[in-house]
Amino acid sequence: MTKRKKLFIILSLIIGLPLLGLLGYGYHLYSSVVKTVDTMHQPIERESKREIEVNMEEKQPLSFLLLGIDARGTERGRTDTLIVLTVNPNTESMKMLSIPRDTRTEMIGRGFDDKINHAYAFGGPEMTIATVENFLDIPIDYYMTINMEGFKDIVDAVGGVTVDNPFEFGHSGYTFKKGTLSLDGSQALAYSRMRYEDPRGDHGRNDRQRQIMNEIIKEGAQISSVTRVEEILGAIGNNVRTDLDLDKMMKIQSNYKGARRSSEEVTISGSGAMMGGVWYYIVSEEERLRVSNLLKEHLEIE
Repeated sequence: MTKRKKLFIILSLIIGLPLLGLLGYGYHLYSSVVKTVDTMHQPIERESKREIEVNMEEKQPLSFLLLGIDARGTERGRTDTLIVLTVNPNTESMKMLSIPRDTRTEMIGRGFDDKINHAYAFGGPEMTIATVENFLDIPIDYYMTINMEGFKDIVDAVGGVTVDNPFEFGHSGYTFKKGTLSLDGSQALAYSRMRYEDPRGDHGRNDRQRQIMNEIIKEGAQISSVTRVEEILGAIGNNVRTDLDLDKMMKIQSNYKGARRSSEEVTISGSGAMMGGVWYYIVSEEERLRVSNLLKEHLEIE
């Protein structure tokens, strides 16, 4: 059997990046894949901003909200990372927007303004989706969360990652030299979380998180050991939740894979301000509308 024929499925994970592909080798892994997807699947009840659900068979553009959750123990936690990903198979392109977690905006369902990353603590993925939809005035079709503490398990499962670090810094007891670095799971988590020593703050941290995710995709695509594949499936099943089921994942892989050919990172500009003794990231209305219109155009929304 050729390698192409052995490729059974690609599980997609999107955290500060486009997709996390996991190649499952051999039909005998089918039950493991199905079990993992069933564990990950967490549908939610919410009012959709779309009147009609996106038709994947017709390759209509769609959007995802990717959430990195900072939670320990039984607490719900807050979002450490918020990434909006729009995918347009017609133009074979993706756009990825990282929303700074301190962005001040209305908490939908609460009636007051706060940091956007607090929405998850107030109302889980449902309130976070509603808040992001209101902020950007676009529909969010699907969501995916990853427990950031479990993030290191996924890195270890693919055998570690290699990154190009632009400057030396220290974080969580680790020192990261400038240049090419090989990182295990704990190191990768620390590397992706630093922001206070970065002159670009949240934007710099978002770049490192996307860098780690891209390396996970690269390493995962090269896995040929059945034992390693099952380890990766276990790490993903334990730490990822999404409202995508197996059928939708398969349709995305089949009908939207060409969009990976072109990926653009979108930045939303703002400035810091102290309000009531709390630091916020303030985005002007003009800038919010610019980003909103850019994403609407990509989603082909009039």
